[in-house]
Order: sequence, then structure tokens, then C-alpha cells
Amino acid sequence: MTAGRAVTPAVGKALEAGIVVLFVATATTALYGGVVPDARNAAGSEVGERALEHAAAEVEAAVPPSGREAAVERRVSLPESIRDYGYEIRAANGSLVLAHDHPSVGGSTPLVLPDRVRTVTGAWDGGGGVVRVEPHPAGGVVVVLADEPSEVSDR
Repeated sequence: MTAGRAVTPAVGKALEAGIVVLFVATATTALYGGVVPDARNAAGSEVGERALEHAAAEVEAAVPPSGREAAVERRVSLPESIRDYGYEIRAANGSLVLAHDHPSVGGSTPLVLPDRVRTVTGAWDGGGGVVRVEPHPAGGVVVVLADEPSEVSDR
């Protein structure tokens, strides 16, 4: 009889430990299976939108308000990565497009530029680069997105 009573506390503690381990495993699975990835997707999407809007604002601000002959270079700083992956911002059809490997991150935003801007070309890898405004031989200006600065600078 005493041997049966001596085992009861040990079995009770083992059951308590098993219940705690089961609870922790269930909570961890629920968090990493649904809540945490959803939060990372939402945060990545928000960072992507902000980076794209910041890039568009910098491109628009680089174009001088007046004058047909202009040469300007402006540095643009952007996040190195979004959601732990690299990305690219490129010019396409009067807009900036963010391309990313994850489907929750990406998008495009139109550029609001004066009529004298003939084209916008180029791309930046994550981290940004420079935006150059160069005179076009036929009049007006061309906007170029590049990873490396040139000799011309407005700063």
C-alpha cells in the first residue's frame, strides 16, 4: 500500500509536465503557423509601400522646377532588404515598380513629373542609389535611376 502512495505524486507531476509541454507546443504551432507569418507579411507590405512612395518622392523632387538645360544628381536611401530579401525598384511606363520575391510585397506608383521630362529609365537594387536628371539632346530632360553616382552632383 505505501508503494502505491509513493508513486502517485510522481505520476501527477509527470502528467502536469506533459500538459505544459502540450500547451507550449500547441501555442508555438499556432503562432508560427498563422499569426507570425501574417504579421511579417503585413509588415513587409507596409515597408514596401513606404519605400516605393519615398523613392517616387525623391525622383519627383530631383527634377528642377524650371530650365530646360539641367544636370542634377540626387542620392536616394532605401532599406537594404524587405522581409529579409532583396528587391528592385525600376522605372516602367511613367511609374515606379517594386519587384520582390514574396507575393505580399510589391506594387507600383505613378510619377508626377513636368511635361519637359521625356523619359524615366533605370532601376535600383535594394538600398537605393542615385537619380540623375540629364539634358536631352532634343530639349527637355531625361531621368535616370542608377546604382552608382557619376561626376555630376547637386550636393
